[in-house]
Amino acid sequence: MFLVIGCDSSESALEPEPPTDLDFEITISESNPQSVSIDASASNSNFYKFNFGDGSDVIQSNDGSASYTYSSAGNYTIKVSAHTTENVFIEVSKQVEISEQVQEEFPDGYSTPTSYEGYDLVWQDEFDGTSLSNDWTHEIGTGGNGWGNNELQYYREQNTEVRDGYLVITAKEENFSGNNYTSSRIITENRQEFQFGRIDIRAVLPEGQGIWPALWMLGANFRDVGWPACGEIDIMEKIGGGTREREVFGTLHWDSNGTRACTCGQGEPYRLDPGSTFGDEFHVFTLLWDQEKIQWLVDDNLYHTIDITPDDLSEFRDEFFFIFNVAVGGNLPGSPDATTVFPQRMTVDYVRVFQKQ
Repeated sequence: MFLVIGCDSSESALEPEPPTDLDFEITISESNPQSVSIDASASNSNFYKFNFGDGSDVIQSNDGSASYTYSSAGNYTIKVSAHTTENVFIEVSKQVEISEQVQEEFPDGYSTPTSYEGYDLVWQDEFDGTSLSNDWTHEIGTGGNGWGNNELQYYREQNTEVRDGYLVITAKEENFSGNNYTSSRIITENRQEFQFGRIDIRAVLPEGQGIWPALWMLGANFRDVGWPACGEIDIMEKIGGGTREREVFGTLHWDSNGTRACTCGQGEPYRLDPGSTFGDEFHVFTLLWDQEKIQWLVDDNLYHTIDITPDDLSEFRDEFFFIFNVAVGGNLPGSPDATTVFPQRMTVDYVRVFQKQ
């Protein structure tokens, strides 16, 4: 442990006094030995900064608390600084030993084949290896206004993992850049974009009040015409909490003569049997899409169809790219509450796109 005062002692007496009596405690999660939480305290401190010693971004907090998940085991030096101002601070460091995470056993569930009669497999990601392929990029931050939905999370690259043949997006309760939650949002924009076909996505979904996972698409002309004129296809979205844990929706959003329109409320969601949830095991969320209609299936059970031949639905006859994300809070699910358990994970086994021969 050592102490640093981040201001010159020769400075004018008018300089703010640095904080005093800085100390912090490190708690390692029982469920995940690579996750830590920090509680720091100091006198005369206006804010704190946390450096977790692995090259990741520094986290700032007003209340002295922060959480972080390491990507690998090892010995790390955690540095905490208590600030009166940006340049007037004291700093303390401690060592922490991070253990390997126990191999997670992923559940079984429904699966689909790699070929269908009359179709070609034109793109797939089986999430092999240890990182995302070049087909994906991250969207970072809050979108300026909670991504248009008053969401509460800050999207970071660090909340995405590729391991054991799966994509894992983790929503965490942690203070980062003024937000109380973090998660990830990945897209295939300008990398993989498609018009029509069969899309299969096999996934286990996160659960809890305020948790909002989605597997969806935006029109490839989004940057030019904006939303909703580009069109939005929600292959799957789930609004977490209570009996909603066994329901998923498939919806469209578009511009109808200058007015935002959607199929919200048209048709019933897909529901599992009582007592089951989409977090229990893998399910396959399928979109069947051609020039005339879009159909939604879960585990090959058709539950929703929309006719896209009307002129004001022409957006859905163009190319679209994928977005996978787990939001926290927002207009639809509301905020997490005392029943919400963190971290929450969406695990994706594969995404496959087939097109007619």
